[in-house]
Amino acid sequence: MTTEPLRRRLAPAVALLLLAPWTAECSWGGFTLVGMPFVVVILAPMYGGAALLIRETARRLGLGWPGIVLLAAAFGVVQAGLVDQSLFNPGFLDDTQFAGTRATAEATLVPGLGFSARQAVDYVGNHVALTICASIALVESYLGAGRRSRPWLGRPGLVVTALLWLGGSLLVFADDGGRKGFLASPVQLAVAAGVALALIAAALRHAGRPVDRPAAGPYPDRNRAADPAGAGGPDVDRAGSAGTGSTPAVARKAPAAPWPVWPALVVLVAYLGAGIVPGWPGVGLALALALLTAVLLTRWSRRAGWGQRHVLAAGSASVFAAAAFAYDVPTYSPASPAADLAGDVAISVIVLLLVGGAWWRVSGRAARDRRRAAGPAGRPASPPA
Repeated sequence: MTTEPLRRRLAPAVALLLLAPWTAECSWGGFTLVGMPFVVVILAPMYGGAALLIRETARRLGLGWPGIVLLAAAFGVVQAGLVDQSLFNPGFLDDTQFAGTRATAEATLVPGLGFSARQAVDYVGNHVALTICASIALVESYLGAGRRSRPWLGRPGLVVTALLWLGGSLLVFADDGGRKGFLASPVQLAVAAGVALALIAAALRHAGRPVDRPAAGPYPDRNRAADPAGAGGPDVDRAGSAGTGSTPAVARKAPAAPWPVWPALVVLVAYLGAGIVPGWPGVGLALALALLTAVLLTRWSRRAGWGQRHVLAAGSASVFAAAAFAYDVPTYSPASPAADLAGDVAISVIVLLLVGGAWWRVSGRAARDRRRAAGPAGRPASPPA
């Protein structure tokens, strides 16, 4: 395998390191345009370090997107439960323009543990959708199929990234503006740690599979390594395959992957629908929508034709929704109407450029792969002698 230049390998890693804090805290309107660069630089070690560690772990162990989602949920629990402890601190937002959400949060307090189920769903869900999945899907979409499925960092890079994440998390934990002087009880900390470990264990169930080996199942990134265009062909019924001693069944056309707009709509409905119903019914609806989204995306990802365009559509849907609602969401600290509007417009432009550029790259590469596979004059390429 050809060794890539260090600068080429590090470029997507640095991009993810910087994009994750922006999608996490800026894409939904939490900060003005002037404050965004400061937020990105300060929070890049924690948010970006986590996104990079999760991405590298998933690609090295062949976990696929189900593993990324579970690791992202574990990060959300660690961040909100152990680092800034916003999950257990009822007054965490009292010094912001979101102080009015406290009453809504307290309507779904979990007895004995002192946290809001509504906030748990919101905090962890946003970390999964915006901080981790959206940033990884966007950065990987700018790369070729081979680089999307391979690790970007060696062991020294992983150590540096882990230290960045740990240092960034400790900075937030120790800072007065991070944890805000609050300390959760030992029971609360133990519960958060236990849930995070359970999610990590669930993600690692499929660990140990070779990264570059194509495999059936919901691991579309590795399957794309064998089918770079993401176009695929009709699946063959595996009944009576080699080793069973029976005659192979007649090939039949398997269901094709849906248009990329459908994964995007499913994620969009789940993201928007999670917050439309208050109280415990709303928590139940949010969890049901998340489960339905996971089932649909996993099933669709097993179909022929599933590719990076589908991943990009699903990953960017929540960012589009967040950017659209930024016009109606206040910043953490009061700002002038002009500063608010400038920040919201900047968010819309950034999201359009990021997603539009990623879509152009993915579509262009897929078209080139199809032309290459077709050979000259549109004829199928002859197999090598």
